[in-house]
Amino acid sequence: MVPDDTSLTDDIGSTDTPPTDADGTDSNDFLAPGDDAPADLADVLVYGLVGGIAGSVLSFVPFATVLGGAVAGYLCGGRPADALKTGTVAGVVMTLPFAAVVVFLLFFLGFAGAPAEFGVIALFVVGLAAAYTLGSGIVGGYLGRYLRGRL
Repeated sequence: MVPDDTSLTDDIGSTDTPPTDADGTDSNDFLAPGDDAPADLADVLVYGLVGGIAGSVLSFVPFATVLGGAVAGYLCGGRPADALKTGTVAGVVMTLPFAAVVVFLLFFLGFAGAPAEFGVIALFVVGLAAAYTLGSGIVGGYLGRYLRGRL
């Protein structure tokens, strides 16, 4: 016969040391929103939209795109991949007003009849601005998730 590994006191819970997760937090096996529980697609889209609107409203502040992504990442929580997705959605939402202004200036005010070189330069500038907005929204989403874990 093999001796039983359990002792007689296993069924009595110890109140001295509460259970901790691998990262040392005190979650007691309950996942709060943002504690590595995957976020739903609806959460990613809604919080990305909220972060994008926040970044657009704060556009007069330097690095407003990072702030908008940070708002989105902080609200969404979830895994780091979810924060990056939320920051991307926020960046796309923040790019839309800029794209609307560019389309208005180019086509409705008559700049579309300008030489082709102007169009190529304008497309390059628009592409650079969109890449900056998307990239900083993604960075902000990751920073927002990081801050959610620390605050």
